[in-house]
Amino acid sequence: MKKITFFISLMITSLGFAQQVVVQNFETPASYTITGFEGLGSATIVADPAAGGTNMNGLKLVSVATGNPWQGATVEQLTTKLKLTTDKTVKVDVYSTQSFKMLAKVEIGGAAAATAQTYTTPGVWQTLTFTFTDALDGTAVANGEYSKISFFPNWNGNFGTPATNFTVYVDNITAVPAVAVPDPAPTTAAPTPPARNAWDVISLFSDAYTSFTINDWSAGFGWGGGSPITDVLIATNPTKKIVFANFIGVDFGAGHHQDATNMTNFHMDFWIPGTTDLTGKVLNPKFSEWTSDTSGETSSFMLTYLPTVNGSWASIDAPISTFTAGTSDPNIRNNVAQFLITSNLGVVYIDNIYLYRAPTMSNNSFATSTVNMFPNPTSDNVTITAKSVIETVSVYNVLGQEVMTISPKADSVTINISDFQSGVYLVKSTVDGTTSTSRIIKK
Repeated sequence: MKKITFFISLMITSLGFAQQVVVQNFETPASYTITGFEGLGSATIVADPAAGGTNMNGLKLVSVATGNPWQGATVEQLTTKLKLTTDKTVKVDVYSTQSFKMLAKVEIGGAAAATAQTYTTPGVWQTLTFTFTDALDGTAVANGEYSKISFFPNWNGNFGTPATNFTVYVDNITAVPAVAVPDPAPTTAAPTPPARNAWDVISLFSDAYTSFTINDWSAGFGWGGGSPITDVLIATNPTKKIVFANFIGVDFGAGHHQDATNMTNFHMDFWIPGTTDLTGKVLNPKFSEWTSDTSGETSSFMLTYLPTVNGSWASIDAPISTFTAGTSDPNIRNNVAQFLITSNLGVVYIDNIYLYRAPTMSNNSFATSTVNMFPNPTSDNVTITAKSVIETVSVYNVLGQEVMTISPKADSVTINISDFQSGVYLVKSTVDGTTSTSRIIKK
């Protein structure tokens, strides 16, 4: 099928009805963004897979057996919406090497409509017509102008995980067009956080600190009604754009749970469009604690936050002690597994999400504590002395990882750090039940 030239315009017939045009053929990168979710193997733009094909570029989706049943990808239209008011159909060219049924969902501002079609002719491009009047998957009948269309390859009356990796190609999304008015967006980046010791911060998302690996930022889709998250650049700074319908759910993943016991505060920068009415609006962060990678939530701590600023960057910076306990004591947070934000604000831009504690004491203030440590800096041995028995000494690297721990049971101990890499280390010494903290520099 020859690629239709990509013109975005309203085409009016002699009867006065708007006609369908190709609103997306993936030839103009500035006209769309693509977001894969729920463990999709990949969502990429590739050349026509058909032998001798003339479709030029298209969207390739690789659905994998290790992903979630509802894995898929969202195409967000940046210049032209899909107008589904009178004509509620969208035509899509699809190519695969096997037959399958695909769910398509359109959405804007939290409102969604979904329907499904079957691809029946493997090895050739087939045009599928999606009529958004079925209200599948708990949605409504389409009636509006939609900037997003999502494709779920693993639908067969309900969601199912493919037995093997499964590839689908999508091209030439055709509908009645409507001009897309871009969402308001900040023109400046979020404020730069202050310098902090690496061991004093657990960063989920920030350029200022080293953030730990997160398994799935879009896990909320699998929890029933999660909101879409898009990675954007604001003044060259990576930022999360969220269109809140209800909440976002972020799953850290097995092996990435965080011990936040020593953290004292939560921080998040946010930007709400100046046109947003803040009456009755909330922006509530929550952390979920698990006892293991598979236990499910055992406790949580959440903050009820009512935003008062729009049109400029603002911050939530709150002691964890002000958070409300969920199912248990919020001070139990040694195995934090998930992060959520519940909101009814619609579009929000978010940056610098992290937990932190007050900076540890410097080497200058260390002399006033109950222990002494010398020489500092050092290339091999360091001696720690105290007026009483030193119960334990633990050494941590800048990532907060414990690299040494000993129990001297004496008022003086010498430790050898010659095998350590050069850099700054945190030393915690416990004497008479009191822990003193300082830094040592390994030359």
